[in-house]
Amino acid sequence: MQSDCKPYLRRYYDTTKTRKNNMEVTRIFDLLDYACENYPRPDCLVSKVDGEWKPVSTDEYRRMSTLLAYGLLALGVKKGDKIASVSNNRPEWNFIDMAIAMTGAVHVPVYPTISSNDYDFILNHSEVKFAFISDAIAYRRVSAVKDNIKSLERIFSFNDIEGVESWNAVLELGKQNADKLHKILEMSKAAVDTDDVCSIIYTSGTTGISKGAMLTHKNFTSNAIASCEILGLDHNDKVLSVLPLCHVYERCFIYQYQYLGIGIYYAQNLGTIVQNLCEIKANGVNTVPRVAEKIVEGFIKEGAKFTGEQKELFDKAVALGREWDHDKPDSYYKEIAALDEPVYKHWREDFFGGHIKFFGCGGAAISPNLSRMLWAAGVKVCEGYGLTETSPVVAHASVKNHKFTSVGPVISNEIVKIAEDGEILVKGPNVMKGYYKNPEATAEAIDKDGFFHTGDVGYLSEGNYLHITDRKKEIFKTSSGKYIAPAMIEGKAKESQYISQICMVGENQKFASALISPDFEALKIYLGGIGIDANSLSNSDIAARPEVIALIDDEIQKVNKTIGKVEQIAKFHVVPDVWTADGGELTQTQKLKRKAIATKYKDIIDAIYLQDRASK
Repeated sequence: MQSDCKPYLRRYYDTTKTRKNNMEVTRIFDLLDYACENYPRPDCLVSKVDGEWKPVSTDEYRRMSTLLAYGLLALGVKKGDKIASVSNNRPEWNFIDMAIAMTGAVHVPVYPTISSNDYDFILNHSEVKFAFISDAIAYRRVSAVKDNIKSLERIFSFNDIEGVESWNAVLELGKQNADKLHKILEMSKAAVDTDDVCSIIYTSGTTGISKGAMLTHKNFTSNAIASCEILGLDHNDKVLSVLPLCHVYERCFIYQYQYLGIGIYYAQNLGTIVQNLCEIKANGVNTVPRVAEKIVEGFIKEGAKFTGEQKELFDKAVALGREWDHDKPDSYYKEIAALDEPVYKHWREDFFGGHIKFFGCGGAAISPNLSRMLWAAGVKVCEGYGLTETSPVVAHASVKNHKFTSVGPVISNEIVKIAEDGEILVKGPNVMKGYYKNPEATAEAIDKDGFFHTGDVGYLSEGNYLHITDRKKEIFKTSSGKYIAPAMIEGKAKESQYISQICMVGENQKFASALISPDFEALKIYLGGIGIDANSLSNSDIAARPEVIALIDDEIQKVNKTIGKVEQIAKFHVVPDVWTADGGELTQTQKLKRKAIATKYKDIIDAIYLQDRASK
């Protein structure tokens, strides 16, 4: 491996001028040659197979991707064709990602856990020609709708599934046609322009209808290279990849890691993150607040076992950690240092492997107390902010540029300005080309001056540090960074005769919940039908009856079966009020006043999530 370069020390304004050997990285597949030339390593991509870490070298990564590209050309893939992937994190995902890009086709990555309706819409809307799936579970979900996808010609599986074509068939086709297609592939690569679309990533809109963000090679390469400076890592390091590769945040970081020559190890699943961090002694990890929350919950559970002086030291470490800041008096840092050997060092070693340098966190706001505690323990959490449409990083903190109230400085090759109403606007080479087949939504999102309207509200401090204060959109994110578009789900729930109004909540929480204003007259009829005279009961009495709770639960479960797991309503509370415009819960056009409802029922909402934490 090379040892003479510290790539993260520079700022990148022009991604066509790279550091080594005058090589350009303007298309994502350029990363393959760039890494092989400058940072060859035996563990470029590593996954755990049958209990053992199985590495793929940089050269093997390029070889496999190239063979797949030959295979795709032999199958008749042409520039602009759409190819879907439905897969967990594994090196095969990277192979197919690069192969698709080399042919000039467009990669449509899809979450494995979405609903059948979402699969139907995305695969139809994008007109996918081929699909690569990971395993039998993914195949069952895709096969449930494949007959509806008229453009879909063939499905290939990474795992062996009876009756399903193996991806090895494409590899073998590539091997058989390598000599014949070598020049054609080189011509295909040469014909790919940096402004060509390389991926369509579907993201939910406020109405619940998915929109396909068209991201170009320039979008990805410019954003990945310009944001390399935040990592503080180089080619001597290795990272654990946790978030799904179809998540634009993780995908951008994967490209960063390849650009810097960092070894990428894929976590087995969310339940093995701590184990995997310790096994590989990771130097970095990029994740969402929910993962950080689970790790800190591990600290607290461990501390609950202590007694005596050990317990006192632990409790003091937790209390002091929650007060951490960068401008405390020296006496505070001396107390922190005194607690390092007995407490903090063990947190770093037992939960992170003892070698962590970078802990990135995005997708949703992380709890300040949690972030401060990790910093006190020497795990320097760096928040970031971005959107699918911005490829995604707009701003990101680094260890050297960190403020607890900010999501970090704006990335160097972007322009951020704040509109008169406080909305954050972004312009730069990272902004998407537009929404696929949706010029109206594109025109609404990107103004005539090229600024993307994020729908988030915030401000800039010290000229460059971005702060997020509110969201204009109704869409909210859970603490795992997953978007939820409530309007569509609420609309489904209101199809029930027993639910008059429903308001979903759960911003930055582990799961979505709902407040429900029922149709009390319908409930009285229902109760009468099961032998309960409800005419003399108050609304409060009706809302609290176990028969009503069970009935509403049945109605909610009907909705949950039609949507993805992340969107499902995990808990609900039936309120005793009829929501009206006069009461302040609805507008004159009968739309929810979400903030007013959240304020009115704050205690109930708090109790829902406090009860969940108390049960852990």
